[in-house]
Amino acid sequence: MPNLRNAEKALRQSEKRRVRNKAVRDNIIYLRRKLRHAIEEKNTTASAEAYKKVQVALDRAAGKGVMKSNTVSRLKSRAAKKLKAIA
Repeated sequence: MPNLRNAEKALRQSEKRRVRNKAVRDNIIYLRRKLRHAIEEKNTTASAEAYKKVQVALDRAAGKGVMKSNTVSRLKSRAAKKLKAIA
């Protein structure tokens, strides 16, 4: 337990941020899984729609500081490469 009042507040803030960031990351994992399944089924329209959703979610996460921009770029690049392979 924190001894100082500002340490208590910092603990509360970090817990709120952790929960919020986890929700964002879990959503990205879910969207990437949907994209992977659509690519495995070779469904081009569903894959394209899923890729757009993944791209928006990743960009939003990078903008909010939940994920690093290089990580986001890498994930988007790999997804685009897989999408292009089935097109």
